[in-house]
Amino acid sequence: MNPSHASSGHSAPRTVHFLGNLLTFIAKAPDTSGSFSLAGCLTAPGAGSPYHTQQDEEGFLVVEGTYEFILDGQPRTCKAGDFVHIPPGLPHMFRNTGDAPGKLVIINLPAGPHEDFFMEVGTPVEADSTTFPPASEPDIPFVMAAAARHGIAILPPPSA
Repeated sequence: MNPSHASSGHSAPRTVHFLGNLLTFIAKAPDTSGSFSLAGCLTAPGAGSPYHTQQDEEGFLVVEGTYEFILDGQPRTCKAGDFVHIPPGLPHMFRNTGDAPGKLVIINLPAGPHEDFFMEVGTPVEADSTTFPPASEPDIPFVMAAAARHGIAILPPPSA
């Protein structure tokens, strides 16, 4: 899906890579008067997000593949069609448990904090890219500081 934003006055989608996720921001704060942001996410097998909390609200729709979400320490397996709601402050993470890339649609309310975080820490890639850049170790102090600036707190992994 490659929606045309030129005729509607919306900004063009922008794709960044972060921790094995290709995030394409379809609707950003300027497009929604700050109400919400909408992103497509392609996740490499075994990749996902670190355990964290945030000040904004978030929703995940699994479009393709199998994901494990950890919600406040509790695992939940999700497949295509499953939806996960994250209220502000709920510790959570996700991981693609399949052997092929998985797809999510992610909404954040209000717009701003998440998209700004990913624009700061992500590596820009070609729009609609489906090729993951080579894996590299993230700059943890930089990511932690950027997260804190955007209302996100990276947590230690939940105990098994």
